[in-house]
Amino acid sequence: MIRKYLGLQLFAGVTILAASLGVGAGSSSAQQLAAHSDHQQQDTLPKSAARHGQSMAAATPGALPASSDVKPVRRSAAKGPYYVDFRARTAASYGHAFIWYGKTSEKAVEVAGLHPAGDTVPYVLGHVMFVPSETGASYGDLDEQYLTASYRVYLNEEDAKKVFAYIKHLQATSPVWNAATLNCTAFIGRVATFMGLKAPFHLLKPEEYVNQLRDLNGGRKTVQLAPDRGQTSQY
Repeated sequence: MIRKYLGLQLFAGVTILAASLGVGAGSSSAQQLAAHSDHQQQDTLPKSAARHGQSMAAATPGALPASSDVKPVRRSAAKGPYYVDFRARTAASYGHAFIWYGKTSEKAVEVAGLHPAGDTVPYVLGHVMFVPSETGASYGDLDEQYLTASYRVYLNEEDAKKVFAYIKHLQATSPVWNAATLNCTAFIGRVATFMGLKAPFHLLKPEEYVNQLRDLNGGRKTVQLAPDRGQTSQY
């Protein structure tokens, strides 16, 4: 009798332990399945996996909802599909200010900025006279390690077309550079003004200029052009 009683106790203990391990594994599986579905943007789980997740969630109190109840996370689309990024970087002298612009869903960027054409001599002469300029990318504009300041503003497609066209027009009509008047900060300031942003005085170091541009506009992230393109309203 004693042996039979001990045998029944041992069998009951093993059964309870196996059941508890099964419930724990089921809870972990349900949580992993629900977390996986929460990170997906476009793909959905197969129907069999979704049914499995629903049954596991129903059997396990506190488990995350099944994939059909999980809402995809919205990302930068709410800010606007296009952007203008006012940037500053280090240089051999006091730095350089320029613009990145493009579409948020694309890695490729357009670069615009005003700088003297050539090397050291035009740059030195440009402090006392006007010298020929270039308005595209210069050395270091695409390298993040040289970046010292950045202020990115998002736009809708209609406004982006107008702003991008203005940037290209400004590039085509800026044939000279001068350190005191037609310099890199004045160039990006004209773009900011066209967008309706408040622009600082242009005789500032590029890093300071971009930071002040952001501060003057309260760090706003989106702009919408008014019909006359001279004012903006915030989303």
